[in-house]
Amino acid sequence: MRDKINESACHVLCLQEIKRESFNSFYIKKFYHKNLDKFAFSPSVGASGGLLTVWNSNLFDGSVVQANSYAVTIRLFCRLDNKTFFVTNIYGPANSLQKQGFVTWLMNLDYSKFEDRVLGGDFKLIRNPGNVNKPGGDITKMNMFNELISDLDLVDIPFSGRNYTWSNMQTNPLLVKLDWVFTSSTWTLSFPATFLQPLPRPISDHIPYVLHIGSSIPKSKMLRFENFRVDHLGFLKEVNLHWNSSRFFANAAKNLSTRLN
Repeated sequence: MRDKINESACHVLCLQEIKRESFNSFYIKKFYHKNLDKFAFSPSVGASGGLLTVWNSNLFDGSVVQANSYAVTIRLFCRLDNKTFFVTNIYGPANSLQKQGFVTWLMNLDYSKFEDRVLGGDFKLIRNPGNVNKPGGDITKMNMFNELISDLDLVDIPFSGRNYTWSNMQTNPLLVKLDWVFTSSTWTLSFPATFLQPLPRPISDHIPYVLHIGSSIPKSKMLRFENFRVDHLGFLKEVNLHWNSSRFFANAAKNLSTRLN
């Protein structure tokens, strides 16, 4: 696990189903990257459940907003750009009877103070039959999950190149998309360059992934030609001069590229 965390080079780490009732700084330093030094957790109940969120205190000033068996929410203040956002680490119940309670709890959360927020983790819910590689699925629960996403005005961040995030690890595996990452609609304005990068799965039945967050979208280097330029006095003369004075290459594509730059 430590190798995979180091590979991700993450500054905030969210783990679900930790199956531990307690944590301390010594344990965190032993198993996780040295820069990940502050943490908050929700203990497991016996060998079931549990959540852990760890962050780099050199980059973030973090404080716990709430923690229970469903989620751990952290308020993070970034020391680099003075921006504040909220990260909710989710672990949904496997028991069908408890799923309604989980969704109801999410619906009743007061998000009025969480303007820029991201929710991610193991929801143990699917949105449509295509989220499973075999026939089946509870349409009622799918509708319930989709209504939740709509009512909370959440934006689904796609897993690029991955249709499923969990496997039962059998010869003829059951594959399901149980892991989801959602953001508030305001998040897309504050951090427009946000995207998910799935990582190769090591020994876990869930795939690990990295959420990249960026506040600006890189501008592409492309030719933008406005039609009014052709009416400019001397346009053809300038084009002819530049076109004929450029170096000649045997490669036709390189010739064209050179003249357009």
